[in-house]
Amino acid sequence: MTEPQEILNQLLTGVPLSERQSQAAFEQILSGSWTEAHIGAMLALIASRPGGPTVDELVGGAKVMRRHVTPIAAPATGGRLIDTCGTGGAPKAFNVSTIAALVTAAAAPGRVLIAKHGSTSRTGRGSAELMQALGVNVAATPEAQTRCLEKLGVCFCFAIHHHPAMKHAAPARKALGFPTIFNLLGPLTNPAGAPRQLMGTYSADLAQKLAHTLARLGAQKAIVVTSHDGLDELTITDTNIVHTIEHGAISTRVVDARSLGLGHAPFDSLVAATLDDAVRVARDVLAGAKGPHRDMVLLNTAGALVAADAAADFADGISQAATAIDSGAAARTLDALVAESNA
Repeated sequence: MTEPQEILNQLLTGVPLSERQSQAAFEQILSGSWTEAHIGAMLALIASRPGGPTVDELVGGAKVMRRHVTPIAAPATGGRLIDTCGTGGAPKAFNVSTIAALVTAAAAPGRVLIAKHGSTSRTGRGSAELMQALGVNVAATPEAQTRCLEKLGVCFCFAIHHHPAMKHAAPARKALGFPTIFNLLGPLTNPAGAPRQLMGTYSADLAQKLAHTLARLGAQKAIVVTSHDGLDELTITDTNIVHTIEHGAISTRVVDARSLGLGHAPFDSLVAATLDDAVRVARDVLAGAKGPHRDMVLLNTAGALVAADAAADFADGISQAATAIDSGAAARTLDALVAESNA
C-alpha cells in the first residue's frame, strides 16, 4: 500500500506521480483511506505545480474513477454512444454543450446516443440546474436513464448520483475552494462508458494533455477543443484548436466558424447572466431563433456529430443540426426527455 506521506513527499520535491502511483493514490482516496488533510495537500500540490496535472496523473485517476462510477447500461440499439461534457474553467457563456446534446440526439436518431454527463456550477446555471429548470428529472435512476437512451437517444447523467465515492474527497475540495484535478477527471468518467466524446476545455496546453489522456484511455473517437480566446467550447468568438483522437492517433487543426458560414460575435453577446436567462436561451434556440446562441449550438452539435461519425465534416454537421432545430425535432426531443425521465 502506498502511504499518503510517500506521495506527498514526492510531490513536494516537484516530481509528478507515475500512472501507477496515481492509480494507487486515487484508489485509496475514493476508498476512504486518506484523511481530509492528506487529500487536500495532494490536490493543492498538483494544482499549484506549473502546468498542473500530467497525463500520467490524469490517466491513473480516470481509471480509478471509472472503476468506482455507478454505471448506466447502454442499450444495444447500435447507435454510437457519445458524451459532450467539458471541463469548465472558462468564463461562462450559456449552456452550449447541454443544448447541443439535445440537438445531436434529434439530428441523428438511431445513429447516435448521447449520455450527457454534467453537474451543478458555482454560477448556479450549470447543466444540472438548466436541465432541472427545463423539467428534466436529474435524479432519474440508472434504469430510467437507460430507457431514455433507448427510446429518445439522450439522457442526462447528474454527476453527483454517479460518483458516490467522491464523498470521501468532497470536504477537502470544498475547503480548498479552487478547481482541482477532479474537475478534469469527471468529464473523463462517463457513467455509460461512452467511447466517443466532444470535450471542451479552457487552454491549449490542457486540451493537448486531455487529447493524449483520451488516447491512452482507449477512446474510440474523441474531439477535444479550445478556442484561441480561452473558451471551453467550439466558439464563434475566435478560432478554435481542434484535436481529433481516433484509435490512439491524434491530429490537430484550426477551425474558424466564419469559414463554415456562421457569424462572428463578441463573448458578451453570448452570456446568460442568470438561470432564467439560460432557460430562455435554451428554449429560444430549440424554437429556431436565429443569432449567435444558435450558431454556437450548431457548431458544437456539428462537433458531436463528427465525433460520432454521423457527419462527414463540420459543414455537414451544421446542416444536420439546423434541420433538427428548424423541423422542431430538437424541441420535441426535450419534451420527450422531460416526460420519459419523470415517468
